[in-house]
Amino acid sequence: MSAASARAPTDPARRRLARVERLAWWLDEAFGVPGTSWRIGLDGLLGLAFGAGDTLTLLAGGYAVWTAARLRAPKALMARMLGNLLIDYLVGLVPLVGDLFDFRIKAHRRNAGLLRAWLERGQG
Repeated sequence: MSAASARAPTDPARRRLARVERLAWWLDEAFGVPGTSWRIGLDGLLGLAFGAGDTLTLLAGGYAVWTAARLRAPKALMARMLGNLLIDYLVGLVPLVGDLFDFRIKAHRRNAGLLRAWLERGQG
């Protein structure tokens, strides 16, 4: 077995990561803003419904943290992922500023990237 294959994520881990990345895409980048190169997702759109939308996307984003826990990711990684979600949630509650923040800061994509990086380092 080569060193590269020893570090590659297992098939179940790849499937879980793919689900996290697909959810992150829906939450952060699913829709293009006409006339711009900007992309927004359900997080930004649902965040327009004060409180309820932000809470729904916080819960949906928790799936990435739950997946990390199932893959036995370190607590420090999961804490960072939770921090990204909480910042996104709390700032998202501020009218207008929170909505603009949701369009710019892609917490769910960040978390998917953190999980991917950890898995690719051969940790998962």
